[in-house]
Parts: sequence; structure tokens; C-alpha cells
Amino acid sequence: MDYVTLSHLKIIGIHGHHDHERHVEQEFEVSLRVGCDVGAAGKSDSLPDTIDFDFLRGCVEEVFARKSYYLVEALAEDVAKAIFMDDRAKEITVSVQKKAVWPDAVPGIEITRKRA
Repeated sequence: MDYVTLSHLKIIGIHGHHDHERHVEQEFEVSLRVGCDVGAAGKSDSLPDTIDFDFLRGCVEEVFARKSYYLVEALAEDVAKAIFMDDRAKEITVSVQKKAVWPDAVPGIEITRKRA
């Protein structure tokens, strides 16, 4: 399987379980790995034959702006669902890191979902 990736997208949002996280914007870092067949795009050199990076970025931005999530697990699930709107996506890995939580570590979540 081929993969289209988007790495280290920095995005601001108000997401978190704790009260202090519910009232202040935080920086998150999102990375995506989308399994699909890019063979047609490799032959045609035409953007419509692949999953566009702008589409992926737009999915992340739309989900982050839609509502305030308590858990990054739910946020990642909704990002994956949005990307699956493109039928060419067969497998999606979403990584969400909370950059500003601790000075000595970066908590986060990574999920992988496959089209049924």
C-alpha cells in the first residue's frame, strides 16, 4: 500500500478534560498517514488522481474548529472519519500531540483505522 502523509501540522484549539484546558487555546501537533493507491497519480502527474494535501489539512482544521473536545481520542476519531469521506483512503493513522501540557514530556494519542 502507498501512503500520503502530512507531518507536524501545528494547530491551535481549545481541547482537554481539565477545567484549565477548557478556557485557553493550546498548541497541538497533528500527523497523518493515509493508505491509498497513488499509482494513477504517479503515471498521470495529475492532482485529482491522488489524495490532496490541502484536503487533509482542511479535514484537520475543520474538526479542530467544529467543537471543543474533552479527549484527543475523540478528536482523532473525528479526523479519521472526515478523511474517510474520500473513498480512496483505505487506512488512516492520526497522531495528536498536546505540545504545551508539560515542560518535560509530550502526551498524545495515535490511532489507526481501516476501511471496513
